[in-house]
Amino acid sequence: MSPGAKPLRTLTGAPPRWKTRWSRPLGRVIDHVVYKTTILGRANIPRHGPVVFAANHLSFLDGPAMVGASSRYMHVMVRHDMFKGFLGTVLHASGQIPVNRDGDRAALQFAKAVLDRGDCVGILPEGTRGSGDAANMNGGVAWLALNSAAVVVPVAILGTRHSGEHRDKIPAPRRRLHVVFGEPLAITREPGVSGRVSMDRATEQIRQRLAAHIAAAQAATGQDLPADDHLSSKHKGQQP
Repeated sequence: MSPGAKPLRTLTGAPPRWKTRWSRPLGRVIDHVVYKTTILGRANIPRHGPVVFAANHLSFLDGPAMVGASSRYMHVMVRHDMFKGFLGTVLHASGQIPVNRDGDRAALQFAKAVLDRGDCVGILPEGTRGSGDAANMNGGVAWLALNSAAVVVPVAILGTRHSGEHRDKIPAPRRRLHVVFGEPLAITREPGVSGRVSMDRATEQIRQRLAAHIAAAQAATGQDLPADDHLSSKHKGQQP
């Protein structure tokens, strides 16, 4: 840490429910005042019980857009190094959960505690801003689904980044965004199967569902993923 830099904010337990009560109204301002957001599939969100919202990741706006579009309050898992300065204060005050992408069991336990009390967690399981096609995914969603009673709701977020735009670019106000919620998916542990295999299978099941949902959302909204990032990194490496 550089001299004089403020330390990253950390959690010592699951964030309290009341902190999310102002993050969703803020998200709605972003969705409907700053931008023009079309929301589809909200009826797919369970009215009660724990839910993991799993969304694709294109831009800094994805998390706030999802929070504002949802009919349920949620705690979003956010990269830990975002929890500094003014933004860190906002994220901490609104009940978001810092997570280290290299592996963070404590963050998962905090998220599980949120689910165990019947609340909701939002995750961008691609881990970093990129293609947004769910070609790759970390195992956090699967772990939470296997270790709690939560269902997984796939979320397609489109329009937060267009072809040719830098991944750090914030879209100009009044852009049309799309947030599409899919049907909930229940993940169960297979009897007689090891924990590692169950995790791998659940992760791939969720990834396939999210990828199919993103493709269907593109067809329904007419908004494509950024063409310059459409191929995953492993596929790009195979190009001549």
